[in-house]
Amino acid sequence: MSMQSFEKLGQEARALASGTSSKVIPIVPVSNMTQAEGEVARVMQICNACRYCEGFCAVFPAMTRRLEFLKADVNYLANLCHNCGACLHACQYAPPHEFGINIPKAMAEVRGQTYVDYAWPPALGKLYQRNGLTLSLALVAALSLFLVLGAVLQGDGLGALWGADLGANFYSLFPHNMLVSMFAPVFLFVVFALFMGVRRFWKDIKPATSGADVSGAAATEATGDVLRLKYLDGGHGDGCHNEDDAYTLKRRRAHHLTFYGFLLCFAATSVATLYHYVFGLEAPYDLPSLPKIFGGVGGVMLSLGTARLWMLNRSRHPLHGDPKQKPMDLGFIALLFLVATSGLALWLGRGTPALALLLCLHLGAVMALFVTLPYGKFAHGIFRTAALLRHNTEKRQPNPIGLGAD
Repeated sequence: MSMQSFEKLGQEARALASGTSSKVIPIVPVSNMTQAEGEVARVMQICNACRYCEGFCAVFPAMTRRLEFLKADVNYLANLCHNCGACLHACQYAPPHEFGINIPKAMAEVRGQTYVDYAWPPALGKLYQRNGLTLSLALVAALSLFLVLGAVLQGDGLGALWGADLGANFYSLFPHNMLVSMFAPVFLFVVFALFMGVRRFWKDIKPATSGADVSGAAATEATGDVLRLKYLDGGHGDGCHNEDDAYTLKRRRAHHLTFYGFLLCFAATSVATLYHYVFGLEAPYDLPSLPKIFGGVGGVMLSLGTARLWMLNRSRHPLHGDPKQKPMDLGFIALLFLVATSGLALWLGRGTPALALLLCLHLGAVMALFVTLPYGKFAHGIFRTAALLRHNTEKRQPNPIGLGAD
């Protein structure tokens, strides 16, 4: 920020503090910014003068390396924010103060915008705004029904759905090659779409974050930050906030259960693929095989984690985050929960007459999750990881203004 702009900001702040002005500090007028991005630039300029929350999370030391907050800086900082809420409850300028500083809400609005802006292909970016709970559940129902019809048409009519002699093997209903032909193209598209989106994001924020390449040390530290969910500790280890100003580790623990449960389920599928194609061992697998151990433990963790996240999301403080994104959040949580619980039910009901119906429900939930991954809340983990990589790279470079906290 120029000295003239900073002085003008100070004059407006003093006017507000003295009661001689009825206006809040205006959104920074940058032509290529949206209103949400301008709001983040505004609150960051005020926070940069205060710095009370300097040690709370990665956003604030990154903030102190800047005097101006342009579009790339704002998008970077928004994805660096973990929405823990600690800064909102610590801020003396938070609502109902005239300054109206609400960093969690401002950052969340920009994060949602970046998911749309960087979606690939761009025409599908609007799906983020429609990917709610109702759509997610409707997609599961539609895909499950499609699989049910497929089972009826290729089997013995309705008898294929209940009590059919499948030998406790779901490949008797849907052959392995058929499942691969259904899921492999969708999975490859998901990976490519997410890669293309985060590639564009990286290209835009790299010049604004020192431009240096990621070193081994920076990558190692960023990986540790991701795996430990470091910035959900509120900056002091006591946790962040949820329904009030009390510190809690509930959100961090629920995220850990969900994150590692998902990874274990993915590991189960990956190991099963190796078993099938490398070792010639075909499903179904029983204990103590690795696919069954990983899948069982991961399914339980994912079920517990998502159930807890659902309750925490429903009770979250209304000033935390962007209310418009709640349907997308709940839709993603619901899909993960359905994938986990239907998978566990399929395992437990493999030898029962309900095998076919349980299989259709589970495959429908998995397919719905895959289809929505590039255009739902899953993307936040990818973009946040990229932002943490840039943060751990940037902070190892000389501070351009010599006033930062690094």
